[in-house]
Amino acid sequence: MGSEILSFLHVLVVRDVLHYLVPFLFVLSLVVFFHELGHFLVARWCGVRILAFSIGFGPELVGFHDRHGTRWKIAAVPLGGYVKFFGDENAASTPDRTRLADMDAGDRAQSFIFQPLPKRAAIVVAGPLANFVLAIVIFAGILVFYGVQTISARVDEVQPGSPAAAAGFQPGDLVLDIDGHKIADFADMQRIVADSAGKTLQITVERKGTDIVLKATPQLREEKDIFGNVHRIGLLGIRRSPAPGDVKYQPVSPPRAVWMGVQETWFVVDKTLTYIGRVIIGREAANQLGGPIRIAQMSGEVASIGFVALIHLAAVLSVSIGLLNLFPIPLLDGGHLLFYSIEAMRGRPLSDRAQEVGFRIGFAIVIMLMIFATFNDIVHLRAS
Repeated sequence: MGSEILSFLHVLVVRDVLHYLVPFLFVLSLVVFFHELGHFLVARWCGVRILAFSIGFGPELVGFHDRHGTRWKIAAVPLGGYVKFFGDENAASTPDRTRLADMDAGDRAQSFIFQPLPKRAAIVVAGPLANFVLAIVIFAGILVFYGVQTISARVDEVQPGSPAAAAGFQPGDLVLDIDGHKIADFADMQRIVADSAGKTLQITVERKGTDIVLKATPQLREEKDIFGNVHRIGLLGIRRSPAPGDVKYQPVSPPRAVWMGVQETWFVVDKTLTYIGRVIIGREAANQLGGPIRIAQMSGEVASIGFVALIHLAAVLSVSIGLLNLFPIPLLDGGHLLFYSIEAMRGRPLSDRAQEVGFRIGFAIVIMLMIFATFNDIVHLRAS
């Protein structure tokens, strides 16, 4: 009996590993690889010697040297990655001052720290830029291969006592315009309404061939998505029409798909910055900031929907990681760009001591954010 229980537990553990860990590693490794590839390609184009390209941190699991002497490897802790340049002391691109002092002119020409300021800035910004490009390519690819589903902004049902009922919405109304913004489909309307809680909107609807202007104020509500995440959004209280004539699939040409991919990428950036801004001013709770555990959980749940959903999650995560790395926090790419901006204004770099203090502060901020995000993940798991 005991052996049967152990066997059953073993099956459960293996199942959970396959369900959560494998999709998580796929999504995170894809995003990290392209981020580091951006640094790598621009650095090589600038003539910088690259010592290592690593997916993950810690002990090396497997790796090889390319013809340029770069060590490509996969490490044991798959929570990031790095490109180590010639002259770096560590994965954070902290200069090795002892080695730099002994370099001759040839070595200096191949080291990152001695590159002109524009080249260093280009190498640093290439990582987040690669994340944005990856997201655009994924969004565009999904649109090209699967087309876009459009659901007309037609009202099928009005919930009693809702803001929509108070405004006079009726089943069959077709939303044409909200505060001067043309509404192409139901998703357009949802995006505007979700960000307009407490704000009175002027909404033009078509009712039996006549345009009517209604005024409605979305109500702030907390809604759970399919993954258990709680979102504070504005709602009117209407349901979309499921009629076949209101649901359409349209093919998308590659040029239009790329442009729509750019728009979707900007939408994720805008929503992220808006959320962070609202957290700072106290209008949003910070409990939606998630870490590796939340990403793993979402990856597993999304993977159960299908590969397209999983790759879409990778695109959203790629945008988030690219944006996060641009924050002016020492240790992140944005912190390096901050130091370079100061160097450009002063005409010389910050002192080694100032940079060291900055990196220590940045390290402390990153660790605190990771602890906070992991705490949120644990609370989220206990509540789900």
